[in-house]
Amino acid sequence: MPALRKARALSPGATIGIAAPAFAVDPESVEAGEAQLREAGFNTVRRKDLTDRCGYLAGDDRRRVRELMDLVDDDGVDAILCARGGYGCHRIVADLDPLRVRAAAKPLIGFSDVTTLLLWQRKSAGLVGFHAPMLERREGMLPEELDSFVRVLSGDVAPLLKGEGHGGGRGEGRLVGGSLTMLAASLGTPWEVNTRGAILLFEDVHEKPYALDRLLQQLRAAGKLQALAGVGVGHLLDCVDPKRGTPSAEEVVLEALNPLGIPVVLGLPFGHGRPNLAWPFGVRGVLDGERGALEILETGVRRG
Repeated sequence: MPALRKARALSPGATIGIAAPAFAVDPESVEAGEAQLREAGFNTVRRKDLTDRCGYLAGDDRRRVRELMDLVDDDGVDAILCARGGYGCHRIVADLDPLRVRAAAKPLIGFSDVTTLLLWQRKSAGLVGFHAPMLERREGMLPEELDSFVRVLSGDVAPLLKGEGHGGGRGEGRLVGGSLTMLAASLGTPWEVNTRGAILLFEDVHEKPYALDRLLQQLRAAGKLQALAGVGVGHLLDCVDPKRGTPSAEEVVLEALNPLGIPVVLGLPFGHGRPNLAWPFGVRGVLDGERGALEILETGVRRG
């Protein structure tokens, strides 16, 4: 794995390039998000074919690869924000150029299916990425989401993320994670999640409790729950089973994690629910299972 490198912090007037590497996008949501970013002091650019469709995807694989790499190579683009997730990133990562991505060193921003790109980028290009809101909502980001987005990308340390502590003391490690589904899907690939000594952060949406258990057991069987510094869980949005009232998603997660004897915090404010606060993928943090808090120790970008 290449040594960790940080992108340059975004200054007022920086240009954010919009990409659609996965599902087809809603033009109105993209336009609303762009307007919000411009109000926050950024410029935005995107290709005319961003809204293309190929089945459920935002255009064919070649279009989506070319779009990402064009934004990487464009000296006028300072950061790359994915418009939405869904599915599709798995199909294109093998055709991305890690040497060009590392040389450009631009913040890559997104969550959900973009977890695949964040994992690939850290493993292949050695760059910090950003688990943060995208442009998939017509109402845009909440004020606290936009504030977190701007602060983290401008070079401030991310604010303390507070949740519900479930014991295990304190643990320090680098932050890795994202969508639990995509973390499990990374197993056996060149971008397989590396959890040794890490604080694993995950969230998910529309997965029944037994499906969450299956995903966690898959990670456990692959050795990914061993030697963790801690686990922080974000939103488990609509993770219910209408046929089975119990156990709940949270009960399933705790049953899998508590025997590890490490800090565990539930209900952290990131993921498909609201608010979805930004955190840098790859930097170090401290998870406190007693206080129920995640403290991020360093910035995800470099100033100057």
